[in-house]
Amino acid sequence: MAPFATLILGVPAMLLEGNGIMEWFETHPSPWPALIIIFSSGVLAFCLNFSIFYVIHSTTAVTFNVAGNLKVAVAVLISWMIFKNPISSLNAVGCGITLVGCTFYGYVRHLLSQQPPGTPRTPRTPRNRMEQLLPLVNNNDKLDDKI
Repeated sequence: MAPFATLILGVPAMLLEGNGIMEWFETHPSPWPALIIIFSSGVLAFCLNFSIFYVIHSTTAVTFNVAGNLKVAVAVLISWMIFKNPISSLNAVGCGITLVGCTFYGYVRHLLSQQPPGTPRTPRTPRNRMEQLLPLVNNNDKLDDKI
């Protein structure tokens, strides 16, 4: 996105900042270092987006968001432990709840991964009132026979 933004904003920058840009070109003999930085920024942004899509493809969007929340909570706690940054009691409770929630999510995901093949991963919405009263079973044929 950075190279495209540079191209798109180049013309308005020349119109609005004209003399400043010309002075920058005069004081810097070669624009290549700046262009390399801009191009590198675009390559890094592409790599970040690619890794995000790969993680979401390999897991789920929910797992990706849980990992993001865990990252924020751990960053706050490490900042408090290493740099002695003050955090309020509400922040501490929030970090604790986040850590407990992430741990519980990981535990449930582990339990789901241990189920035998063919077992539904999530409960299905009942189709009618009678189905709500029946116990959940693993074989859909058995369920259809009872209805």
